[in-house]
Amino acid sequence: MITTKRLSIRRVRADDWKAIQSIWEDSSKSIYAQYDKPNDLDNQSVFRRIAKWASFSKSDEHIFFAICLQDMVIGYVAFNMRKTSYEIGYCFHSDYHGKGYARESISAILDLMKNKGVINITAGTALNNTPSVRLLTYLGFRQTGTEKVSFYKDDEGNDITFEGGNYELLLCEITIPSLSK
Repeated sequence: MITTKRLSIRRVRADDWKAIQSIWEDSSKSIYAQYDKPNDLDNQSVFRRIAKWASFSKSDEHIFFAICLQDMVIGYVAFNMRKTSYEIGYCFHSDYHGKGYARESISAILDLMKNKGVINITAGTALNNTPSVRLLTYLGFRQTGTEKVSFYKDDEGNDITFEGGNYELLLCEITIPSLSK
């Protein structure tokens, strides 16, 4: 468990499913939801998905953190191992946006990841999702590229695309030993 000035951060547990369902229901109403892959919101689907997340509680391949204000889950942060790095994702209930909780919790988790020896974290977000872009930039991520992304189709079956930004954060400098003596 990680504690910050205001938050406690722990691995997601299966019984967090209702709180995360509430977060997803809330986020699906956001103007930024058009940039996210939709989640199935029915009880059974959410329960199964969060139980799967919880099954990784002793693994570092996929790491799912519940962000808690007192005992209430207000958001989550996920790290999924890729070939040479982890990819970060996060979501917070809108009642807790603009209060610095994402910045506070993710900063603490990035410190933990750095202490574990993780060198590189990547992220992707819609360039139009200015709060997410601002957060990543504040945390030290730099934009490394863009790509066309689509999670939805229009009434005629055509992809609805948006410009996604690719971001990267180097947690520690890689030093190469000198070849000279």
